[in-house]
Amino acid sequence: MESQRSILIIAIAFVSYLLWQQWHADYGPQPVQPISQTQTDNVPAGVPSASSVSANNGTDEDVPVATNDSLPQAPVNSGNQQHYVTVQTDTLNVTINLVGGDVVHADLVKFPVTQGSEELYSLLRANAGLYVAQSGLVGQDGPDGSSEGRPLYQASAESYTLTGDTLSVPLTWSSNDGISITKTFTFSRNHNDVDVSYAISNNSGRTATFQQYAQLKQTTEEAEGGNMFMPTYRGAAYSTADNRYKKYSFDDIEDDKLRISTTGGWVGMLEHYFVSAWVPPQSETNSLYSRMLNGQYAIIGYTGTPASVASGQALELSSTLYLGPKDQDKLAKLAPGLDLTVDYGILFWISQPLFALLQFLHSLVGNWGVAIILITIIVKGAMYWLTKKQYESMAKMRNLAPKMQQLKDRFGDDRQKMSQAMMELYKKEKVNPMGGCFPLLLQMPIFLALYWVLLESVELRHADFVLWITDLSVKDPYFVLPILTGASMYLLQKLQPTTMTDPMQQKIMQFMPVAMSIFFIWFPAGLVLYWLVSNVITLIQAKIIYASMEKRGIK
Repeated sequence: MESQRSILIIAIAFVSYLLWQQWHADYGPQPVQPISQTQTDNVPAGVPSASSVSANNGTDEDVPVATNDSLPQAPVNSGNQQHYVTVQTDTLNVTINLVGGDVVHADLVKFPVTQGSEELYSLLRANAGLYVAQSGLVGQDGPDGSSEGRPLYQASAESYTLTGDTLSVPLTWSSNDGISITKTFTFSRNHNDVDVSYAISNNSGRTATFQQYAQLKQTTEEAEGGNMFMPTYRGAAYSTADNRYKKYSFDDIEDDKLRISTTGGWVGMLEHYFVSAWVPPQSETNSLYSRMLNGQYAIIGYTGTPASVASGQALELSSTLYLGPKDQDKLAKLAPGLDLTVDYGILFWISQPLFALLQFLHSLVGNWGVAIILITIIVKGAMYWLTKKQYESMAKMRNLAPKMQQLKDRFGDDRQKMSQAMMELYKKEKVNPMGGCFPLLLQMPIFLALYWVLLESVELRHADFVLWITDLSVKDPYFVLPILTGASMYLLQKLQPTTMTDPMQQKIMQFMPVAMSIFFIWFPAGLVLYWLVSNVITLIQAKIIYASMEKRGIK
């Protein structure tokens, strides 16, 4: 198998894969378009009702349904009473609606929208493309499942700022019959996970029953999303005891309501580099659910195990809300499978060790671009023996070309005799016809795994390299890397001899470096840097291999 044909096959396979990803993006989950404040005030809340929450046995009746028709509107402020509180920490700027105690806005302090911008990336938002994290208590006595609407909590301050290692934001509510609830958000320094707990005190004179619920809700239309050059997923996901990570797109939510009972688990909404997730108590049985409201608002959430508290007694329930980047190390500590939201696909078992190696190299050199160069050198060096076998096998096949032509002239159209003669020739010359292809097939999973590492890793977002390349997660602004990559492919073509006689094949191969340079224009600079370094190393390895072959008499 000739080297040029190998390059052509790789390029066609790679572009076909990207086209498939684009098709999936076009007909899969669609991104969210900003909507006006007026619209957000009339969005169905989709809060579970007391009557619909029960022990999950897999029936439709067990899926929580909306009990109120609109998102609770905050009453007009009166005196010192405020209906929104803000929280500022070193990682999050959060706004909490006192109606229900929902997190309706969350800015990621360490992640600006664009590099150098003062505007922070908003993961949750209520005004532009609804995306909120709701939580509360339903069940027989839960205030969030009441027909009177969701509870209005009270707060002791309008704003809170983290000054120590932790910050607690308590919200209080009391019923007319003696039930009091304190919903507390606990923030920690250098953490994107928030502990949400409920301290319930029952002085009603009867046993009260509560059930914790939490859900993420967002619109399913958006202006931005992945493309064929950067295929990314935007949608929901969940985890169960039997399935550590499962995507559940907006189309899936619309077509089939999620109804799963599991020990532990989690639910989340995913973007390219960021994730929001509710993590319930991992030792309890939780019911995961999803639904679509008005064909426009996707919800994924969970309800916990019903809990009873006798009169005069107290009860505490809790869950964890994560709002932040796809940091694999931190996510893995929160819940099993949550780190898999950094989606490397079926090659995760290769990608995860490669990412660990990339992290280690960065810890040594302090520059992600240099770390990419080093990991490419290491990977290409480790696969040198495969490359050598590939080149030697292709050289032997080229040397057999005259004898192959003689067989064609001798046997003409008799394919059976031609095949037998070819097998005898391969056996006599000790040449494996698959020798040039098999090493290539072994290398492809590693190259694709490294591709996904560089595409999915939030660490490369706004990561500086050198000179004009100040962000490895976006395209080269001056297209220098794509041009150099195309030039390196051209040099590889010139270095490797060819026996192609078909003019059309020759033209395709000559145009391939130009076509790949055009494709690489839209690729993130980190990916193009990896491909360029890989080509340069291949050039060096090819020169070494050819020199060794010449010494052994292999032309």
